[in-house]
Amino acid sequence: MTLAAQTRASGPDSLPSRPSIEFFGQLVSDGIYDFKSVNPDFFDVLRPTQLPAFDEQFGRDGHAYFSVRPTRFGVRTTVPTDAGDVKGILDWDLFGSGPNRGRTAFNLVRAYAELGRFGAGQFDSPFMDIDVFPNTLEYWGPTGIVFFRNVQFRYMPVQGDSRITLAIERPGASADQGDLDDHLDISGVRGRFPVPNLSANGRLGQKWGYVQLSGILRWIYWDDLLRDDSLDLGGHVTAWGLSGSSNVKASKTDVLKLQITYGRGIQDYMDAPYDVGLRVRDDGSGVVIRAVTLPVFSGLAFYDHTWNDKVTSSIGWSGLRVTNSNGQSALAYHSGQYAVANLLYNAAEDVMVGGEFQWGRRTNAFDGFASNDFRLQLTARFNYSLTLEPDKEKHDGK
Repeated sequence: MTLAAQTRASGPDSLPSRPSIEFFGQLVSDGIYDFKSVNPDFFDVLRPTQLPAFDEQFGRDGHAYFSVRPTRFGVRTTVPTDAGDVKGILDWDLFGSGPNRGRTAFNLVRAYAELGRFGAGQFDSPFMDIDVFPNTLEYWGPTGIVFFRNVQFRYMPVQGDSRITLAIERPGASADQGDLDDHLDISGVRGRFPVPNLSANGRLGQKWGYVQLSGILRWIYWDDLLRDDSLDLGGHVTAWGLSGSSNVKASKTDVLKLQITYGRGIQDYMDAPYDVGLRVRDDGSGVVIRAVTLPVFSGLAFYDHTWNDKVTSSIGWSGLRVTNSNGQSALAYHSGQYAVANLLYNAAEDVMVGGEFQWGRRTNAFDGFASNDFRLQLTARFNYSLTLEPDKEKHDGK
């Protein structure tokens, strides 16, 4: 059995088909040597957005880190009802967020239940594709991937290898567990969200793999709370995004994973700051300042290879680029790149050890500054699962 690494995508996402309660999870220990430096709140992951925006922003180079934050614990259940089985999942990792940012603390990953074609709770947004997440040790994942688990109500009219999913989602949240006010690069302006986000995907499954198209619509309002008679930065926009993704079975054991994404004001769903920034122009009668959504373009390509029944590897690259507005700071985030290569050894069915080389790069918007990071990571992981099922005769009423 080949074990996936301990990324945010790891842990089975499928729900059981028999009445049961399953306790599952993973115990993870990471050892990392960072040849450069990174925001200490994210010391155990490689996020280009968290690399230095100027020399020695996070101190001098060379750091040794140890972490157990990818450790996971969860429960999956199936409860029979007259309308069918209610299937649920509830799990946490230790990657502290919000007020616990930078700490080893419980962090809700999923809290979701579904009945037939309907589901509700915190789960993978239909705008993301969990299946393009590569088999890597680095926990956060590629910088260009769409990845956000959001609170939602979803409808799945078509299920199976080919599927269609529609959802309304909580507006104003971000993958950093903050709100959109943290993603407005405008002083004195606050976000407001009169309607939920709308998201959808459609997947065509084939013997060679699948292709998926995902989309999202968002209505973002921003109010200028410091408005005076000469300048009002308030406004609103319909933000949108499209993403195409695929898994291609290169062989019986190897998979090529691809994704490309473009949109405006969708950075909350990706590893990119600021959905909205200032644009300054001279219209001939004076300087005009407006708040505008920022375009973002990203992509990834990874190859997961199985050497034999014990050893696997993953190698690939991902990138993301924001089209900055001219009213943003020279230090504003412009682009990021990310690449990894690893070798993983499955010592037993539920035990994995591995090593990985990681590279990341951040480029600023206007001052020409760029920072690189090089890291080596060693990981040991143990998966566990215990399923409790009711006595079959009692369940059948015998």
